Amino acid sequence: MTRIDRKPRHRLDPDSRRGAILDAAANAFAEHPYNEVTIASIAADADASNALVYRYFANKEDLYAEVVRLAIADLMSRQAAALKVLPTGTPVRDRIAAATEVYLDHIAHHPDAWAMPMRQPGGEPPAAAELRADARRRYVQGLDRLLDPSDQERHGYALWGYFGFIDAACLRWVDKGCPDAERWPLIDAALGALQGALGDWSA
Repeated sequence: MTRIDRKPRHRLDPDSRRGAILDAAANAFAEHPYNEVTIASIAADADASNALVYRYFANKEDLYAEVVRLAIADLMSRQAAALKVLPTGTPVRDRIAAATEVYLDHIAHHPDAWAMPMRQPGGEPPAAAELRADARRRYVQGLDRLLDPSDQERHGYALWGYFGFIDAACLRWVDKGCPDAERWPLIDAALGALQGALGDWSA
């Protein structure tokens, strides 16, 4: 017998349906720890069935990793756009500050989702953790190209340590509610930490 009490679903083309599932997943993972989110809840929010979600994603881990990948790609794209509009000859310090401003915008949009991996280490699937680790490596490489420091071991540690400082400072900023008035004090502190670790700027 055909059920007549089931809410009809809107027909979407495959790309739109996949996008709706990803949007629902991003919102769910932003509001709840990974292990509290279910495929069923994501499907309901996306106006889809469980089977339809599994048509696009192998499992919850796969879906979560795609959410993380897209968030990283969006952040890097927006940072690249912010740097592209800076005038030729903009000092390195100001370029790093501009990229950090975009990063703070990214954090402020979904602060709890950003902070969750640090507040609950090991709480996300290995595939997502590897995506974050790969992004960190690319950021360090980009900063290395921008600053062009010497080959001293100290400078390698300085670049990696800078991002550790950023993580800790931004986590405190999130804990305080992401106050706009403290954006530039945070950025200035991060730049000062990097300069102190390197010993000098190359430009």
